[in-house]
Amino acid sequence: MTASPSRVGMLTDGDFSEEQRAAADWLAARDGIAVETVAFDGLSDRDVSTDFDALWWHRAAPLAGSDPLGDAAETIESYLVDGGGLLLTLRAMASVDRLSVESVPPDRVGEDSLAEPTGVLWRSLYADHPATASLEGLRHHVRDRGTVPAVGYERVLPRRGEALASTVRGDTAVPDEVTAVSWRVGGRAEPAELDERGEGGGAIVGLGAPVLFADPPGGDGHGGHGEPRDPDATGLAETRDRLVAGCLRSVAVDHGTPARPTDAGDMRRLRDRVDAAGEDGPGGRPKYHLTPPANWLNDPNGLIRWDGRYHVFYQYNPAGPFHNTIHWGHAVSDDLVTWRDEPVALSPSPDGPDRDGCWSGCAVDDDGTPTLLYTGGNGRDQLPCLATTDDPDLRSWEKHGGNPVIESPPADLDVLETEHWRAEFRDHNVWREGGRWYHLIGTGLADGGGAALLYTSETLTEWTYEGPLLAGGPDAAAVWECPELLDLGDRRLLHVSDYENVVYFLGSVEDGEFAVESEGLLDHGDFYAPQSLTDAGGSDADGGGVDGDDGDDGDDGDADDGAGRSLTWGWLPEARDVDAQWDAGWSGALSLPRVIESGPDGDLRQRPADEVTDLRTERIAADEAISLAPDDRRRLDLSGAAIEIRAEIALDDAELVELSVFETPDRAECTPIRYARDGTLSVDRAPSSLDPRAFADEQSMAVPPYDEPLSVRVFLDRSVIEIYANGRRCLTSRVYPTRDDAVGVSMRAEGGRAEIASLSAWALGEAMPTGGE
Repeated sequence: MTASPSRVGMLTDGDFSEEQRAAADWLAARDGIAVETVAFDGLSDRDVSTDFDALWWHRAAPLAGSDPLGDAAETIESYLVDGGGLLLTLRAMASVDRLSVESVPPDRVGEDSLAEPTGVLWRSLYADHPATASLEGLRHHVRDRGTVPAVGYERVLPRRGEALASTVRGDTAVPDEVTAVSWRVGGRAEPAELDERGEGGGAIVGLGAPVLFADPPGGDGHGGHGEPRDPDATGLAETRDRLVAGCLRSVAVDHGTPARPTDAGDMRRLRDRVDAAGEDGPGGRPKYHLTPPANWLNDPNGLIRWDGRYHVFYQYNPAGPFHNTIHWGHAVSDDLVTWRDEPVALSPSPDGPDRDGCWSGCAVDDDGTPTLLYTGGNGRDQLPCLATTDDPDLRSWEKHGGNPVIESPPADLDVLETEHWRAEFRDHNVWREGGRWYHLIGTGLADGGGAALLYTSETLTEWTYEGPLLAGGPDAAAVWECPELLDLGDRRLLHVSDYENVVYFLGSVEDGEFAVESEGLLDHGDFYAPQSLTDAGGSDADGGGVDGDDGDDGDDGDADDGAGRSLTWGWLPEARDVDAQWDAGWSGALSLPRVIESGPDGDLRQRPADEVTDLRTERIAADEAISLAPDDRRRLDLSGAAIEIRAEIALDDAELVELSVFETPDRAECTPIRYARDGTLSVDRAPSSLDPRAFADEQSMAVPPYDEPLSVRVFLDRSVIEIYANGRRCLTSRVYPTRDDAVGVSMRAEGGRAEIASLSAWALGEAMPTGGE
């Protein structure tokens, strides 16, 4: 192969169209490139590997037949195995499944009528890909208006291809329209090393963005040649030219384009690649909170302790930092402190009931068999599916042949139908109790309010509907997601997520219904869709006994046979706009593992698992006593973007005490945490970031007067603030300081004096240390 393709075969399945001729003429006009037209039915007569550095099939018109490649597919595949490169543009990309490299074709194949400049939204993860080497930034418009082919992946993703870019329209990112994909054939290219192709093998790039050549990019899309009619069209044409030339270069040269990550090493390299390109200071990717290696994370799923290891699965989109076609990501830990990325555990099956996504669910131990219950999405249906494994590392899963295991919502219940779903019916919490399986599913009712529906079973595959465990009524949110029931010993806790908050109910279960004694919010900030596991072997000896949740330690088949602490993780969604998440290359984190229990007064208690203290690497403040004069700000002799602070705060006669974190020396950026006399603890995000893409709303929670003085643990982790007040109430906030010196900490009392009886702080280490596999 050469540094740039000098011999390109332009493929055709018939007579050259005007558009194809224009593309060939454009390529031939570039210096040092010889272009030859080759019909598919003539490929077998050519020594393709020696005749061409790259093949290019460019087609704007709809395909005439279902298999335009015909017998040429075999020749093209041999060429690719020998190291050749293939570029598929516009509708040609829709035929990638005719090659054995891919089984899932683009599901978005048609036409768009452009009303504004449109092009590719390139992934920051691959910002150094040869396709964009001569372009600046990630957003590249290639056409202004007209009727153009529209080809890409929208509700599904390629089975083996790696998404390179989505779509940008005007100033708006459209990440769920994936229009550039790469495939590797034979050899492999490690994502972290785009300049070092693996041993042998070729590459394919599919580009569905509107790269047309017969009309100026600012034209009407209906034919004609000549000079651009719009001054901006010249820039659009130059961008198109550089993009297409870069795509050809990426398939024609060694070390060109990435493969789909498939193993733990690939996931590690994804993480390293994002970390190398990103910020490691304030506002960046959290250091000790669990995050995806790259791309998107939301709900924690399938939490289980198996063979002494903690497994956390989570909702994951491998195509980029946006929510769309969901897979299950996977991380594992021996100690709850350091974690290792594992390969993707569940992927949608092209012809299965989870075709459009493997959504939230749980893990249980079925008499020694690890088993997942998850939501499969297909069209307008979302139904429970089951998967099992005999892999001790829980990496590979076999889906149940009879999925879905519940074929429809209850017939006698008027379940809410919405624009996207025939029935809002999803998310699974399964536990074993009294020799039977119990199963909660989240839903919404047409006559108003969310509900948690209860099913029972002997086998995990045949379920009987028992009725609503609890329904919120017309004053509740429309849908309850991610229901979970925990046994706290003297009472039970049911929590649901209602699109905005995680609402919990304390009470008891009587005759299949939940009797509510009290309710509240599990967290008052950026915290959603929590899930728990029972950890009978953990170090929190005083963690309340928990039965009947969705996890087990793998020692036996009945979760109700063992007691232990309940460890809960929640999703910490981003508090910044889509563009900021796209530029970062990652989105979402999980909370620290929390122990949830019932206190002696019957109130709910929450605290970080004891193992979290093992993150401490250095003590930077030791039991300091601080007296705060009225309205006098005290800058503390400690700093950091990844630290833990513990303090005992007494208001005395002050109206409030402020702990300001992520503070620059001039306080141009800072995040004040305020504890006021009225019992309110708040996080003020208005001054937290100079980035206008960051959210600036205030978050607050009530800390009842009997909690005075306030005992608080504050975990700062670059873009996370996780607060535990008196071991009872939690508030988690996402903030994005932009300056490297936003690491200071100060305190102030307002309207009177206050005492800090004790303040300690520690620097904290990494959840996923570099260099591990």
